[in-house]
Amino acid sequence: MNDLRRWHDSTIGQRAVKELQKNNFQAIYCENSKEALNYIFENIPENARIGVGGSSTIREIGLLTRLQEKGFLLYDHNAPSLTLEEKTEQRYKQLTSDLFLCSANAITLKGELVNRDGLGNRVASMMFGPKKVIVVAGVNKVVRDSEEADQRIKMQAAPLNTKRHELPNPCLKTGQCTDCHSTSRICNITTIIHRCPALTEIHVVLIGEDLGF
Repeated sequence: MNDLRRWHDSTIGQRAVKELQKNNFQAIYCENSKEALNYIFENIPENARIGVGGSSTIREIGLLTRLQEKGFLLYDHNAPSLTLEEKTEQRYKQLTSDLFLCSANAITLKGELVNRDGLGNRVASMMFGPKKVIVVAGVNKVVRDSEEADQRIKMQAAPLNTKRHELPNPCLKTGQCTDCHSTSRICNITTIIHRCPALTEIHVVLIGEDLGF
């Protein structure tokens, strides 16, 4: 069964990578997190100021811990003990970092990156500001198209991230997204990056593992 799963993950992952490359992203498929970490560190500029999005994937593969151990300057709004004002300041600094690290809510087999944000700091940093962006995602986030991406976000990413932050949104009770009017809503901005923007070098590291939300 594991061999069948690896075959399927690799086949789907390689298809997505091929389409991402057609759309001018620097995309790679990695069989596991160790291989992905090696690629990521090969592409981190020396003495880089690194913005860190609120990604569970980055933490799951041990990337954040490795960066801290190596002494990189990190702009991480999820760092423990930050005040609300300090979290906001970290988000603004991410916009002008040398490198921005994040994940995606979905990656389509058309080679698109689909994301939905509450405040917009993640999607803003992905599109313009940092000269280099590395998007890290598990193959579980690959979907057929933007419509399936929307369903994935509503059924998985939004409710799971709401639960992660214990926000009092309706999806905390229902387990799926509704078009709510909650002040703590995390589904305010949707972006689709169809092709890599000319002034931003975007790397997509797709890993053959079930990672993140």
